[in-house]
Amino acid sequence: MPPQAQPAAAVPHSSHTLKPAMSHLLEEIAAAAAALVVDEGLDYGPAKRRALHRLGLPPRSPLPDNVQVEAAVREHLALFCADTQPQALHALRSLALRWMERFPDHQPHVSGAVWHGTATALSDVWLQLFADDPKSAEWRLIDRGVRYETGSTTGFHGRTVDVLSVRDTAPGLPEPVGVHLLLYDRDDLRGALVRDVQGRTPRGSAAAVRALLAATGPADPRAPS
Repeated sequence: MPPQAQPAAAVPHSSHTLKPAMSHLLEEIAAAAAALVVDEGLDYGPAKRRALHRLGLPPRSPLPDNVQVEAAVREHLALFCADTQPQALHALRSLALRWMERFPDHQPHVSGAVWHGTATALSDVWLQLFADDPKSAEWRLIDRGVRYETGSTTGFHGRTVDVLSVRDTAPGLPEPVGVHLLLYDRDDLRGALVRDVQGRTPRGSAAAVRALLAATGPADPRAPS
């Protein structure tokens, strides 16, 4: 009979022993996932699933939430990447700002690891553009002769949103970086600035990125509040 099907009486003091054990297991999964995020550039979801396999755990094992994984990523960066990650983050934020300045009338905002300060040389840049005509961003790329790929992803409230993806270089980074432009209606911006579960602004404007670059410099790994 599997452990979860055993009567409670078979495990003395289960209410005091199972919770710490589960907490420790989630921490272990989060740490393994964080290593995959940092070292292989995986997104949180795939990293958590791969971590189960790496740890020899069943596919249906409970998973840590993204807040716990992000905390583990920050710890991993501090322990193993303190001498390189701040420079990569600065380069990616500079690249993000360069692209944001190409779409000033689309109210561009940067999100993800580049905004929150956990990006590495393997990270992509994710920008949200907000305009009365979202397709106008595509016409701008065409007018400038920029090669791009089209796709889609899950956006706000689980809705599908169009994405334009390009590759660009950033000084100090060894490989070209993926820059993804998510196309939203202008009215979507209000909901985009609602604070997340940690009380943080989930994305930042071009002015906010400029302030970060000016305040932190390439050697300062601090993340935005």
